[in-house]
Amino acid sequence: MNKEYNAENIQVLEGLDAVRMRPGMYIGTTGIRGLHHILWEIVDNSIDEVANGYGDTIFITLHADGSVSVEDNGRGIPVDIHPTMGVSGVEVVFTQLHAGGKFNNDTYKTSGGLHGVGASVTNALSEWLKVEVFKNGTTYCMEFCSMEENGKVRGGVPKTHLFDTGIKSAHTGTKIRFKPDGRIFETTVFNLEMITKRVRELAFLNKGVRIVLSDERLNEDNGQFKREFLYEGGISDFVKYLNETKTPLFPEPIFIEGEENGIKLELSMQYTDSFTDNVFSYVNNIPTTEGGTHETGFKSGMTKALNDMARKNGVLKEKDANLTGDDFREGLTAVLSIKMQNVQFEGQTKTKLGNTEARTVTDHLVSTLLTEYFSKRGMGSVADAIFKKALLAAKVREAARKEKELTRAKNSIDNFNLVGKLSSCSGKKPENNELFIVEGDSAGGTCKQARNRSFQAILPLRGKPLNAEKKRIDQVLANEEIRTIISALGAGLGEDFDIDNLNYHKVIILSDADQDGAHIRAILLTFFFRYMKQLINNGNVYLGMPPLYKIAKKENVRYLYTDAELEVAKKEMGKNVTIQRYKGLGEMNSEQLWETTMDPKRRKLVRVTLEDAANAEKLISILMGDAVDQRREYIIEHADFNREDTFVDNI
Repeated sequence: MNKEYNAENIQVLEGLDAVRMRPGMYIGTTGIRGLHHILWEIVDNSIDEVANGYGDTIFITLHADGSVSVEDNGRGIPVDIHPTMGVSGVEVVFTQLHAGGKFNNDTYKTSGGLHGVGASVTNALSEWLKVEVFKNGTTYCMEFCSMEENGKVRGGVPKTHLFDTGIKSAHTGTKIRFKPDGRIFETTVFNLEMITKRVRELAFLNKGVRIVLSDERLNEDNGQFKREFLYEGGISDFVKYLNETKTPLFPEPIFIEGEENGIKLELSMQYTDSFTDNVFSYVNNIPTTEGGTHETGFKSGMTKALNDMARKNGVLKEKDANLTGDDFREGLTAVLSIKMQNVQFEGQTKTKLGNTEARTVTDHLVSTLLTEYFSKRGMGSVADAIFKKALLAAKVREAARKEKELTRAKNSIDNFNLVGKLSSCSGKKPENNELFIVEGDSAGGTCKQARNRSFQAILPLRGKPLNAEKKRIDQVLANEEIRTIISALGAGLGEDFDIDNLNYHKVIILSDADQDGAHIRAILLTFFFRYMKQLINNGNVYLGMPPLYKIAKKENVRYLYTDAELEVAKKEMGKNVTIQRYKGLGEMNSEQLWETTMDPKRRKLVRVTLEDAANAEKLISILMGDAVDQRREYIIEHADFNREDTFVDNI
């Protein structure tokens, strides 16, 4: 069938229409993460203003009508007429993509905004938006709305041009209030916990900035809430916060700061008695969860400085080999924050820094400043603690290396651990293949019968894996279940982990819906977070969702995943129904397991994502570490076993 393709077939999207047609290109998703993304675009603008010295306070308020407002005491968005656009600066900022002060280095020395799409995208995806600018002793106002035009809905349409309300103002700043459009987002309900975590993080990263978060929504679960965040210690307070559940090796974190070639660096670090390292990096207040050049520079600079110091003070003799970066990072908690212009992130998601100059500068600054720090203090308790920790880590590393080599020589670790355990799939393309890590031999056997052998592999766990939070790497590697998982995935471990070698692009944890099953999920996720974090960052880890109930009435059979679904089904199906509560995977036959849990067309999976690495670190330390009292307090405060997970994705 021939269909002509002429110039008239080319659709031109004007103004903000492109944003509404393809919102995922601008905010990643229309789910709960995308909803909060449009809030962060506005918050980041206020942070940029105060971080550059033009204010010190930000108010964020969740309103009862579903809207949210962000107000700062900065300079206020320009209200004068733009020389080429012919309208006010406010109208330009909220109606034009790639427009803003972030492109002019004289306006902002540093900013989190990269592409200049923040305010306009938020406007485009809102039911309505109102801007108030406090400037020149008065208050200016402009409102925008969504409206239907020629059969389609347009967003961010100006109701009026900017006007002077005549209301006097003794201060300067900007207030933006908007309501997300329910026609775009899967949910328009802001999550107070998510916002609280990010606001706390921003307050840590911007020493002396006061952020006031209020929630005016009133319902059964949420009364009025107001909390202020202000940290005069900045990222050093952040490190203390992260280490609250651990035992620090010295009381006060190390703090260094410096600037070189337009890049400003702050670094705070402290060692604990734990066995893994936690480095959290930021660029212009944006978390770079996948690291980047600045994080690479930090690691190399720190390793160089500490090795040089160890040799200078006789900790390492001439015949001794240098300690590795892994040795020096065992037990380390560090927060690295840099501010720079012309940031090159990898994609709009801004999770990895790509600027090559950041690596050179960070390496040199960290090496120089750490050397100066210890030169002033000498070989005191802090240095002693660091070197003692690193030397012990080196011994353990060497022992683990020898054990690994011996095991390889005996029977090839990549195959030996899998004999009689892994039922692999026939597919040769990792991007299409799935690995089900299944609780118990019995359920594993059923899964093997139920699976599609062409792309689904089954790995039964015959015992509980080790809790990686409490053990050294050599102890982790000695655990048979952990070794089996490492071998099956084929991508290595820790710093040697290479996701390009991953044998399965979907790693699905499948366990019973009981306490033991939840514990196994927690143990496996802790292991992945500590030693294969890229697996989570890349979105390769999932939780299988077996049904909780089977309800039947004659030929009408339904599988249900929550108590709420059960109540709805009981009302719809009426009397004389039979209800079966599944306590474990072993209660289903292979056909039922395929239909409910393994068939890609009908199953439900939860994708495990890392929205906030610093908070995840704190949470894992509480739940999986040795802080018994804090774990008890957390469970008492947060446990709600009847609540559905709002982050469930249907895959």
